[in-house]
Amino acid sequence: MSAQAAVSPSQGAVPGSVDIPVAPWPVTATKYEGVDAPAVTSKILESINDSLPKHDHKTIANLFLDNGYWRDHLALTWDFRTMKGRDKIASFLDEGHHLKSIRSDRDYPAKNAGPELAPFRMDGSVQGIQSFLRISTEYGSGPGFIRLIQDDAGEWKIWTIYTTMNELRNYPEPVGRLRANGVTHGVNPNRRNWYDRRQSEFSFETGDPDVLIIGGGQAGLALHARLKMLGVPTLAIDSSESIGDNWRRRYPQLVLHDPVWYDHMPYIEFPKAWPVFTPAAKLANFLKSYAEMLELNVWNNTTIAYSTWDEKKKQWDVVLKQKKDGNTEVRVMHPKHIVQATGHSGKKNYPHFKGMENFKGDTLCHSSEFRGAKKNSEGRKAVVIGACNSALDIAQDFYENGYDVTVIQRSSTTLMSSKAAASMLGALYSEDSPPLEISDVLAWANPGEVNKAIHADFNELQENIDKDIIQGLNKAGFKTNRGPSNGGLFVKYFQCGGGYYIDVGASQPIIEGAIKVKHGVGVSEILPHGVKLEDGTELEADEIVCATGYQNMKTATEAIFGEDVANNISTVWGYDEEGETRVMWRPTGQPGLWIFGGNLAMCRYYSQLVAVQIKAQLEGFSNPIKS
Repeated sequence: MSAQAAVSPSQGAVPGSVDIPVAPWPVTATKYEGVDAPAVTSKILESINDSLPKHDHKTIANLFLDNGYWRDHLALTWDFRTMKGRDKIASFLDEGHHLKSIRSDRDYPAKNAGPELAPFRMDGSVQGIQSFLRISTEYGSGPGFIRLIQDDAGEWKIWTIYTTMNELRNYPEPVGRLRANGVTHGVNPNRRNWYDRRQSEFSFETGDPDVLIIGGGQAGLALHARLKMLGVPTLAIDSSESIGDNWRRRYPQLVLHDPVWYDHMPYIEFPKAWPVFTPAAKLANFLKSYAEMLELNVWNNTTIAYSTWDEKKKQWDVVLKQKKDGNTEVRVMHPKHIVQATGHSGKKNYPHFKGMENFKGDTLCHSSEFRGAKKNSEGRKAVVIGACNSALDIAQDFYENGYDVTVIQRSSTTLMSSKAAASMLGALYSEDSPPLEISDVLAWANPGEVNKAIHADFNELQENIDKDIIQGLNKAGFKTNRGPSNGGLFVKYFQCGGGYYIDVGASQPIIEGAIKVKHGVGVSEILPHGVKLEDGTELEADEIVCATGYQNMKTATEAIFGEDVANNISTVWGYDEEGETRVMWRPTGQPGLWIFGGNLAMCRYYSQLVAVQIKAQLEGFSNPIKS
């Protein structure tokens, strides 16, 4: 076991993020012989379904363990909530919900999906019954998942249940057997061909979109695709010249650190021959093709010049400016919803150091502006300020091109090798994993506190996989940590928003001393030909890159909509008290405004839930049914 540092819950955390506790693992029997898993599950679900119309929420709550969890995404209310403990579950249900019934679903989305006996913990020490579910609500339906455990008295109780509503009744997606015909046969003198219809839709000749999405990256495109399937007129705008430029214009060595099986977009998966790790420019081209194939309305070279929320009309008044053929065209629109999909982060965090204006080297920039190391640059010197994903990718690029490069690491970094990352995801996302729909349910079924426990366990395994790397880095002066609550990289991401590195090559040069590290000190001054650190050390540099991350996504909200709108929303990201992600993907506090972002897997999952929320509001499904 390596001696990684513990990390304070607040270290690098998003302001206001809650350090939720780690769920204690329940004590269970080591073996269950002769257990009729379907019968046990059926009995518990029957009790829930019998109690729902009677509003007997105490009986439902008593079906849970003392510290059982109910995680809900829209099946109970129009929000994402996690209730822990019988009292909280009962009081929450008493306040009103729109749940109608829960049943086992052996057909979701493949035969024989449960109920079945299964291990809940990696080492097999915690076992129970698990089953996929089908959830029915006042407004629609969705998948779910349940885990049952025997208590001290030998009774089967609910440890965790996960309920969702991702399909609205009467608004099925036109896919598969419900796909559109594409043509109306017969004589019709007024018939328009597909191209003319598509041009009319793209330009919004006959009216305004109901939804305006700001951002044409994976977040904006995934949500646009979901809204299109629900029949919601949608326009996405992006300030770049072409779809995919948010990836195309980054440093050329950038490759996704997540494997392809985890990254699929809605409706169109990556081809079977797609590489495991996707180069950024290749992803950019895919996103452009994706928008074309799904006929998404994306206006590039377009920005918001003015916006205001009209509370009386429940709509936005928006002025768009689009650069086209050397001219600027203006369009006034009145969408009912705006989605800010401008990236997981906000403004670039580009610190102002004393002396920056006096630097005489070739490059001094933020990592977002870095366009790659100069080729064959033996003897040149570079300093990278920062020690997480972008910083170490850039340091590796410098090293591979012959630079003498030093990384400035002010605080420790949560590290995981790509091998360990593949191991972590492999059970759910790999060449041999279950269908994507099953994997996504299993991935999101865990309450935040349970996820911490699962990832603390995995962190023990990961440290064994990465033992040599971690020990080598620490010996070389690059310090690592285990993440909040020893939960590793995943928990660090959700609780802190950054501060981690998935090793794709920079660790070994650091271990060997080829990439040098200065740990525990910050930059005090930029010199004409280098950097002066807080301990007085001076480093020569021809190029300096500040891989210092980004500010909170709320800063982008203020830049787009102004201070008054930004003040209506809380800080984005991090855990709330229940372990759900704050503000992102859920009601923001500002009517008609949604915040949407995340990696490709998150965009795939949450795009469906955000689209359902928006469609429900457009159709007037506003409040939950009261008890």
